[in-house]
Amino acid sequence: MTPRRLDAVIFDLDGTLIDSMGIWLEVDAEFLRRRGIDPPDNLFDDLAEGNSFEEVAAYFKSRFALNETVQEIMAEWTQMVAQHYRTSVPLKPGVRPFLERLRVAGVRLGIGTSNNETLARVALEANGVADWFDCLVVGGGELRGKPFPDIFLAAARYLGAQSEHCLVIEDVLVGVQAARSAGMTVLAVRDESAKHEWSAIASEAELLADDFFAIADWVMQRYGV
Repeated sequence: MTPRRLDAVIFDLDGTLIDSMGIWLEVDAEFLRRRGIDPPDNLFDDLAEGNSFEEVAAYFKSRFALNETVQEIMAEWTQMVAQHYRTSVPLKPGVRPFLERLRVAGVRLGIGTSNNETLARVALEANGVADWFDCLVVGGGELRGKPFPDIFLAAARYLGAQSEHCLVIEDVLVGVQAARSAGMTVLAVRDESAKHEWSAIASEAELLADDFFAIADWVMQRYGV
């Protein structure tokens, strides 16, 4: 069977390329404790999924009646998370050889994330792969967050690729749904933070893989890359 055509691969960042989801929970808790607030168990129960960095900051400001502006909250989070990204957030196992193989094959690479651009660049630079990606698209502004397809569609435009020739790799359900809404093929890699979603993810993604070695095998079989 002739392999299908693959022009671009678009990656989510946190929980997909880098093992960082636990860092965000730590930072959220530390941020609140600095203000004498005990982090509630239901911290995000009232927050709809698919929010941008700015929308989550606005949620914190409203829920905890914070004096800081949304911009000040985001700036503090950025500083806190950046320190972790520089020192203790590696690429997930198998990511680097997979990226190297795609680059050799001439496949264009992009990032589509709900994180902010500053932190995304810090994470990629800390792991020595910032220059490997042809575009970095973040949510916010006119781009609605996942599960809306806006981020992935914007990445495809930057990459000059049609949706049907794009592959997306995600770790959470809203990301999988966003890629499907964009008309793209989507694979998922397991991340413990999304364990409660694994069954739903498996039903919507082409593959729910244990690691990037399994993803690399699937891509080779499907696309010959």
